[in-house]
Amino acid sequence: MNEIQNLNSSEEQENLRIVENMDVNNLPELMQNVLSLANTPAEKDMLLMSALVACGSVMPNLYCKYGIAAKRYYPNLQLFIVGSAACGKGIANLALELVKPIHKKTPLIIPGDATYTAFYQTLARQNGRGYIHESEGSVITDIWRSSTANYNTALRKAAEHETISRARCREASVIENPQVSMVLTGTFSQYHALVPSIENGYFSRLLTLIVDEHQAFNSRYVQPSETSRETIQTAAEQLYHLYEKLLFTKAREFKLTTDQRTRLGKHLETAYPTLIRMLGEDFHSVVLRMAVHIERIAMILTVLRLYEEKSPITHTASADRSRLSRDKNYQSPIICSPIDYAIAELIGNKLLLHMAQAYQLVKGTEKIEAPKVKPLDQKAILLSLLPAEFESKTLVAEAQSQGISRATVLRWNDEWQNHGFIQKIKYGVYKKNA
Repeated sequence: MNEIQNLNSSEEQENLRIVENMDVNNLPELMQNVLSLANTPAEKDMLLMSALVACGSVMPNLYCKYGIAAKRYYPNLQLFIVGSAACGKGIANLALELVKPIHKKTPLIIPGDATYTAFYQTLARQNGRGYIHESEGSVITDIWRSSTANYNTALRKAAEHETISRARCREASVIENPQVSMVLTGTFSQYHALVPSIENGYFSRLLTLIVDEHQAFNSRYVQPSETSRETIQTAAEQLYHLYEKLLFTKAREFKLTTDQRTRLGKHLETAYPTLIRMLGEDFHSVVLRMAVHIERIAMILTVLRLYEEKSPITHTASADRSRLSRDKNYQSPIICSPIDYAIAELIGNKLLLHMAQAYQLVKGTEKIEAPKVKPLDQKAILLSLLPAEFESKTLVAEAQSQGISRATVLRWNDEWQNHGFIQKIKYGVYKKNA
């Protein structure tokens, strides 16, 4: 059975698109080049998210502070791409190619097929930093059936940079401040084995991207061109140079501006209560944690953009290292650029809708074996957020803040009028009917 078949109508699936709702030219150059290798909207979304995770895994000495306690968070994201067979999930493997050159110099990659002891020992050898990438989620979920191999708790702690401890009869040790990034792709049943219930704290920490699209038969047999290989190799080299720069500089704090931080708080507070009421209070933690994810994504984008503007280092000579350690340009706090905040917020909006779909699927399996989920009605959510009387410009602004195009929302507005949900008062002004 196709576990996510008919999960979304074509219109609902369109609303879940990420890249289609942004101007790709606004992305950092490295991300633009990587996305040029994707063809379909689904491929672009998978490649964007997996590349962001890969880039964040090789950004040492960067952090942001979040919450009243000013806890440090690092640019490490964990992602599961959920899709049926033949939906093109394999394109996410290009993200692994971005990390490989760095791994050859400084071990970073951790195999998913590992016992807890092997996972812990590898992470400890790598000073608490690691990148897991598996194209089949079953590689991890199958081995986790053994109690000695299940490191779900370790990943959950790593997502929050909480201490991971290990105790044995003859030894006990801890890994402070773990920084682990992960990209997994697989079917819903594999995802559900990883996140068996909503109450499992890992659900809100694990970013979820749902893909409901079948790849064309012929496209699966197209060999990568030399241009494609060169593109990913060039991007990997650029990322390697960025990694070197960060590695040999002091820790740098990434900051949102006061306006951006205020906007982020108000946005999540005002835009998602309806969604929480629809799904239940358990989804509240997902919305709250998305604030951290948005800031992490903004950090990755801003750093990619900032460092590509500076002259690259082509080797790690001691003179270069010394210069970097003294260069004030590489020591001051990094302020989030307006364009990268806007992109990160859009991505966060879309991911919340994906995670709402995953929430319904996981919640459904608690009662029935084969979940049948009513598509999330984004139109109803948007309408509920509008005031009793609103102008067209207010409608468009609210829609675009959630990644909905102007053309789409104006079409919805016509549908609301036709169904009697709203009425036109005068040109450009509407009133919701009771």
